[in-house]
Amino acid sequence: MNNWSAPQRPNAYAEHSLRTAILDGTFPPGSTLPGERTLAVELGVTRPTLRVALQRLARDGWLTVRQGKATVVNNFWQDGGLNVLSGLVHHGEHLPPDFVTHLLEVRLNLAPAYTRAAVTNAPAEVCALLDEALRLNASPESYAAYDWRLHRRLTILSGNHIYTLIINGFSDLYEQLARVYFTSSTARDRSRRFYVALAAAAAEQNGELAEQVSRAAMLESIDSWQQVNPWKK
Repeated sequence: MNNWSAPQRPNAYAEHSLRTAILDGTFPPGSTLPGERTLAVELGVTRPTLRVALQRLARDGWLTVRQGKATVVNNFWQDGGLNVLSGLVHHGEHLPPDFVTHLLEVRLNLAPAYTRAAVTNAPAEVCALLDEALRLNASPESYAAYDWRLHRRLTILSGNHIYTLIINGFSDLYEQLARVYFTSSTARDRSRRFYVALAAAAAEQNGELAEQVSRAAMLESIDSWQQVNPWKK
């Protein structure tokens, strides 16, 4: 019973199977899917269940569904939304080796700005948040959960809600990848130093210093990921 897990819902199974077929080249970008009747039989689901999966994939940008016409597979890198990222995390074997590096480069461009704004707007709240870092245990799970909470809260304290909407788009992805990232003791040590340095900047109410500290830490995170990247070739 310890190995028991809840069965996957049929629409989730169909959605996952279709994403896999897109990623492994069975249905490459620009191709069309088989008709609903054929595809439902191949997947072993009902046509209503298949339609739910197709609509979800179309919503996220994997597919273009047109009534009365064949469903087209999109170039999801160009046509997809943030939900594509959440879907990709379940297909690590198909991720390009530089996928997470590119994500970290995006964070490098965002985090210094929202960190500076948060420290400028609410230094006391930032200090209180960073005080929690002193009580973290050394597990990757603890670091992953805390790091997500820290960055999300910094976006909220920045006063720019667009930052929060963007980072919320990474919610499913962030902690799963962060647990891999924080298996490295070097990554945990670097993050611990980042938390301490950022706390000092917040205590000084120095937004400019907080921005510099964040940028340096984000650059280090890219280097740390290269050491643990499970998908590198």
